[in-house]
Amino acid sequence: MKIALGSDHAGFQYKEEIKKYLQTAGHEVIDKGAPTYDAGDSYVTYVRPAAEAVPSGEAERAIVLGGSGNGEAIVANRVRGIRCALCWNEETARLGRQHNDANCISIGERMVDLATALEIVRVWLETPFEGGRHALRIAQIDA
Repeated sequence: MKIALGSDHAGFQYKEEIKKYLQTAGHEVIDKGAPTYDAGDSYVTYVRPAAEAVPSGEAERAIVLGGSGNGEAIVANRVRGIRCALCWNEETARLGRQHNDANCISIGERMVDLATALEIVRVWLETPFEGGRHALRIAQIDA
């Protein structure tokens, strides 16, 4: 799977660790995030291009990271075709996929430890969308 990553400086460390995890698992990573921890640009500079990679077809999914994950989720969800779930544990990742068909997740580096962040990514990647009654709601959102 092709997965776009976007982060500002506050999510930089987790972006690098998640990138390694994804590559080891055989995924192709498109890194749209800050090139260094010291990059001074706003999170919008890095998050929006990662989110835009999904509806453009460049990537199948996206992961965006920052300090809290809130601003990153807001920016990602402004991109038409993105359904970004703010995740802080495995259950939010699972439900984001099962019920909301989340094609993007946002994680706050200051909110969860690294092991939890990696589990969030794993669960999100492995969980299928249930469809059914949820599919109608998603169609209404995407319209």
